[in-house]
Amino acid sequence: MGSLAWKLLGTGGAILAGVIATKIIDAIWARASDDEINPKSPNAPLAKAVAYAAITGLAVGTAKTLTTRKAAKFYEKSAGHLPKDISEEPV
Repeated sequence: MGSLAWKLLGTGGAILAGVIATKIIDAIWARASDDEINPKSPNAPLAKAVAYAAITGLAVGTAKTLTTRKAAKFYEKSAGHLPKDISEEPV
């Protein structure tokens, strides 16, 4: 496996995980919200917008981290070593 494979696994997986996490949070937010205020709107209350941003950021960050770790583990198993940019050995 080379650097192109790692870019596809690591970066592609992280981007996909972020998109999916955002869609899930949007669906949960819409279902759980008592009103129809869109937190992305500039007319929405600031507290609601910040809460939405915090929840979404946590979900996306967690999804990206877990996906990247899983991809690195798969890469290590396939190639016999971690990708160069996350290797624990001194460069």
